Amino acid sequence: MSLDPFLTDTINKAFEDHGFSPKAKDQGFVAKLEAGIPLLAKLYFSLYHSHPQKDEIFGSLVGVIVEAYISRGADLKKRDAEKSAKGSWFLSNELVGMSLYVDRFAGDLKKMSHKLEYLEELGVNLLHLMPLFESPQGESDGGYAVSNFRKIDPRFGGLKDLLALRKEMQGKGMYLMLDIVLNHTSHRHEWAEKAKQGDGYYQDFYYMYENRWIPNQYETMMPEIFPDAAPGNFTWVEECQKWVMTVFHNYQWDLNYMNPIVLREMLDNIFFYANLGVDLLRIDAPAFIWKETGTSSQNLPQVHTILQLIKQAVLISTPGMAILGEAIVAPKEIIKYFGTGEFRAMECDFAYNATHMALQWDMLATGDTKVMLAAQSDILKKPYGTSWINYTRCHDDIGLGYEDRSIMEADKDPYHHRKYLMEYFSGRFPGSPSKGALFSVNPRTGDARISGTLASLCGLEKALESNDETGKDLSIQKIVMMQAHTFFLGGMPMLYYGDEVGYINDYSYADDPGKSYDNRWLHRPMIDWEKVEKRKTLGTIEQKLFSYTHMLIQIRKQLAVISDFQNIEWMSPHNTHIAGFVRRTEGQQFFGLFNFSHYHTVLSWHAFREKGCTSGKLLDHWTGHTISIGEDHEHLMFQPYGFYLLEVVG
Repeated sequence: MSLDPFLTDTINKAFEDHGFSPKAKDQGFVAKLEAGIPLLAKLYFSLYHSHPQKDEIFGSLVGVIVEAYISRGADLKKRDAEKSAKGSWFLSNELVGMSLYVDRFAGDLKKMSHKLEYLEELGVNLLHLMPLFESPQGESDGGYAVSNFRKIDPRFGGLKDLLALRKEMQGKGMYLMLDIVLNHTSHRHEWAEKAKQGDGYYQDFYYMYENRWIPNQYETMMPEIFPDAAPGNFTWVEECQKWVMTVFHNYQWDLNYMNPIVLREMLDNIFFYANLGVDLLRIDAPAFIWKETGTSSQNLPQVHTILQLIKQAVLISTPGMAILGEAIVAPKEIIKYFGTGEFRAMECDFAYNATHMALQWDMLATGDTKVMLAAQSDILKKPYGTSWINYTRCHDDIGLGYEDRSIMEADKDPYHHRKYLMEYFSGRFPGSPSKGALFSVNPRTGDARISGTLASLCGLEKALESNDETGKDLSIQKIVMMQAHTFFLGGMPMLYYGDEVGYINDYSYADDPGKSYDNRWLHRPMIDWEKVEKRKTLGTIEQKLFSYTHMLIQIRKQLAVISDFQNIEWMSPHNTHIAGFVRRTEGQQFFGLFNFSHYHTVLSWHAFREKGCTSGKLLDHWTGHTISIGEDHEHLMFQPYGFYLLEVVG
């Protein structure tokens, strides 16, 4: 392929500037760079065609890509080749993740290595280590206010400790996932500190203004993310007498990607993480990274252009690293983060299935699957070759942002329906077993999100308080059913630390000034390893939940049909209490069926025939029992919150 002379010169200059003389072993990289640079240029210049230094900065961006390849260790290049040989390695049914805070789970990175055996025992083989990089105490937003993208926060250890842990994990066949925050830095970051001192070069890294004229134009359309804790989207900076955009908290300064130097510098940080050996990079809050007046400054087309450029750059230099876009947005918007049009399946490899996560909780509170089914038309548009992160709980709150249309199609009023969910999970609704808390309440709209652990929201905390043995058993059944639904839905399941042994809400956060304003710390527990040891004592809650979670993981790993091959079909709602789907590959057929109600209930065998399963036997992988398919007038029986994991075997 003949390249445009400008692109040829750009590559040659990048090689020269970085002292790179390609050898035979480098020809694969050179070929990928030559094949990929026209697309990189197309994406880059669509954003920065009017910038006075556009050509020069594009050349330095290509230099960043070249340097990333040069710096990549031989072991990681070998791992890249092994992943490439597997195809889309991240679609496998054998992957099971866990998300955790290193300090709250183990203490620090060195101690974390001693907990790998526990995770292997459970069956987890991918670890999402929550933010590790330097962040100011008391102004960290859980680590998402980064003051140094290249330095591990001392309370976790150092880069050597992270590298040692990564190598140990890879030796055990485990994968590493880390976060990078592209939208903002801490106001203590070197760039921000220089901006405060009046350095114009670094002030251009942020949205900074001498008066409120332009900020007011932004504010007319931009929603407030944390209206109670951090109202508004701009903060006055006394040191330099300017307003700075702060969409999240006043100590998190939004980066200005209208400046291509910001993109180049952050791409360099992405490659730094890739060359630490990260297998999956979680890009935090990508929906916000491009702002324009007259818009909500969320999910703008330029966001996708930047993510597509990042993906192309990664494919060239560090192809073994997959990308997760943490876009917690409406279903129609989240699908775009996988790429659309000519970039379909060429943007983010993963996205969080946040809509379905919230819909699970909707089903649990109502015992009704209609809202969930109404929302699937958007969720099922995910392109082949990409995958969801499916989860029941995470470090964040539970939002109820699925579309009003889905609620109305289920013959419910959106306002009253969400009001009921908020009252149910905060324990305010009469008879509710849940014990959560409302987060980020907007008094103007009545909107709020929900905090609380999986166990507390499923009723375990209240059952323990009242010593209700029946309530304990029912809450355990709810927890396991919810996790089973997540594990077999399609995509990679991500456990949240502590859920596997039934951690309930931790209220100690209220005594910490750095956390007391944020009740999401309810569900970010400090792990008590004496409690975890109870998993070895028969009959304890810890033992039951750990063993059930382990069983689900082992079943998942045995079923190739659970790999994310775009092979899920939802069953007709013959019983609106039951969420049912079928997944198929050549030679294998699997039904997942979940009763979201507290009633004994039934499902007609006709529901199976509708999906082409006319006769024969089904193996329930959960109980080990084989079930014969009955006649249309006969039924499959369900216990309250019961479920089946059925493979067609004859």
